[in-house]
Amino acid sequence: MNNWDQIRQGDCIEGLKSLKDGCIDLAFADPPFNIGYQYDVYHHNLENDEYLTWTRDWMYEVKRVLKEDGTFWLAIGDEYAAELKVMMQRELGFTCRSWVIWYYTFGVNCTKKFNRSHAHLFHMVKDSKQFTFNANSVRVPSARQLVYGDKRASAKGRLPDDTWVLRPQDLPDGFGADDDTWYFPRVAGTFKERQGFHGCQMPEQLLGRIIRVSSDAGDVVLDPFGGSGTTLAVAKKLDRRFLGFELSEDYVMAIESRLDGIAVGDDLEGSPEPQVSAPATGNGRSAKVKQQQDTSQQSLPGMDG
Repeated sequence: MNNWDQIRQGDCIEGLKSLKDGCIDLAFADPPFNIGYQYDVYHHNLENDEYLTWTRDWMYEVKRVLKEDGTFWLAIGDEYAAELKVMMQRELGFTCRSWVIWYYTFGVNCTKKFNRSHAHLFHMVKDSKQFTFNANSVRVPSARQLVYGDKRASAKGRLPDDTWVLRPQDLPDGFGADDDTWYFPRVAGTFKERQGFHGCQMPEQLLGRIIRVSSDAGDVVLDPFGGSGTTLAVAKKLDRRFLGFELSEDYVMAIESRLDGIAVGDDLEGSPEPQVSAPATGNGRSAKVKQQQDTSQQSLPGMDG
């Protein structure tokens, strides 16, 4: 019998092998990108073939534990995006529903090429005809509604594009001047959302979109690479069961503490619209920033509701 709602310390492949076939509804993985980043207890700088073999091994286990109508989302960088898409489709038999580009602010600063400000999100399903896709949970206002005032616009809005430049109006409940937004910057070191113990942290709002659209309340959400615990935290807030694996004992302890501090129904953390306000930080915002925000809000159309 599987025990959910926990983070388990250990290697993800061994952990996945301990699970029964077809027990997971949704898997989200943000694995090491193999670009030499130093984590707590491991340094990912494998040879290409070694990295691809390791990736194939854990992805095989992910597919095995997914239910027949299960969904798999993979976050990956440029270096291996194309190879892993081919691997998932041709070798593992997944069907790709969407290749999403997540555009983020606070991109990686480069000196001899354009700054990187995106990651790849592959939306894969086990069965191309049977899978969960809760379109109404992630609809956003259309340009006809927001820009043109067209009476023909559907009141339900539309599905997001597959390039996620996520703006204030992309909130599932509509735009509000005081709401968190779907314009996802990376979780920078000064942000209040930042957990502080892990260098690569996904925004809660991004995981919120994925979990809402690809699972239902009570479904089981899996993250093979616990990291900062964002997938598990968002799953708990959205009333899903959850399970994660993490190699680092210190990260596991930090994730457990994070999970203990939240409850089902809690709001997701998120950064305010960067063009309107500065992201919330642990020490709050300066008076100057707040004044700039107030001025910007006064000049924006539609801010008065």
